[in-house]
Amino acid sequence: MTTNLLKSYFPMIQSREEILARIYSTPKLQQLFESWTVLQQKEFLDFCSGAKGIKVLYDSFFKEVMNPEYDPARLESFLTTLLNRKVRIKEVLPNDSTRLSDESSLLITDIIVELEDGTLANIEVQKIGYVFPGARCACYSSDMLLRQYKRARQRSIDPVTGKDTFSYRCISKVYLIVLYENSPVELKQCTDHWIHRSKTIFDTGLSMDLLQDYIFISLDIFRSKMHNKKVPTLLEAWMTFFSTDDPEEIIKLITDFPQFKPMYETLYQMCRNVENVMGFFSEELREMDRNTVRYMIDELQKEVDSQKALLQKKDAALAENATALAEKDALIASLQAELANVRSK
Repeated sequence: MTTNLLKSYFPMIQSREEILARIYSTPKLQQLFESWTVLQQKEFLDFCSGAKGIKVLYDSFFKEVMNPEYDPARLESFLTTLLNRKVRIKEVLPNDSTRLSDESSLLITDIIVELEDGTLANIEVQKIGYVFPGARCACYSSDMLLRQYKRARQRSIDPVTGKDTFSYRCISKVYLIVLYENSPVELKQCTDHWIHRSKTIFDTGLSMDLLQDYIFISLDIFRSKMHNKKVPTLLEAWMTFFSTDDPEEIIKLITDFPQFKPMYETLYQMCRNVENVMGFFSEELREMDRNTVRYMIDELQKEVDSQKALLQKKDAALAENATALAEKDALIASLQAELANVRSK
């Protein structure tokens, strides 16, 4: 029933039988399909056939539907709603970040855009919350700020006269926006809040913009808080779009917020190309495996570090006890010698 409901809204959706016929008509696709687990096969068939909704945060889906080069209005709408300011994307910047290769490989999606006023916005999607997210995010934000500085320096030099008009006032604010599908521990401790906005403040009330703002969005916490609740605002509609694969919720979303329907149409049109969508789904599975392994390594390393610290404390306590015992032994020996001396008189 649910599949028929979705198909009535998105007639381009193929049936499970049509998809399987396409897969088994090509040996390469059949081999790839049969290399997946039964659950992975079911997941693929479910979202392609409309039995379940599409997971928008899959890398290829997210990049396609939110691509600022193809249709900037979508990302502009999201950023305008999120930042509470009118956003028009002026330029899409290449992702030539200086961050380490192993760091960038952990990201599911990483889009950097320059807004009309020169502000940089970095939108990241992370399926697994990283260990030490604060330290990593601070490094990413600093990387963007350095890029902003370099661009401002380049633009300040007059190409004719060579005169340098640079001022630090030329550097605009940078935003680091992170969508967590599975939030890190720190965010999970804030169960009453699914969105966190950060900027530097001073304990004296001093007003000074240090140009680096952070927005962390916990989609898993959003889902738990919004369960069986009406979606009243456009911001919450965006969060629902990013986080739900429930067909009934999708139908409710596009009914209350019709601007999301063309986005789903884009995604379901992608699903008609079975070979392409199988390719990126397979890559998504590999990426998830890599991220899970890396996350497990981080978790194990944290546990090892914690145990080492505990052992070091115990070693220090044992060393302190050994010193105290040695001092007591020395005192006892001294007293025994004194006692022997008294007896000999």
